[in-house]
Amino acid sequence: MKRLLQLLFWVSFAAFVTWDLARSPAIDRFAEPPLIAAGSGAAASGGHCSAAPQ
Repeated sequence: MKRLLQLLFWVSFAAFVTWDLARSPAIDRFAEPPLIAAGSGAAASGGHCSAAPQ
């Protein structure tokens, strides 16, 4: 039973990843904002889940 559940999980996971890659637009990694802008002169953009509301 444990092997069946493991197999079901991995098949479902692979099917989800395949579906997601097929349905999502291509990512232009050069147009993405920098995650860490230390020393680059560019300000990092994006939010943070624990940022205080303004």
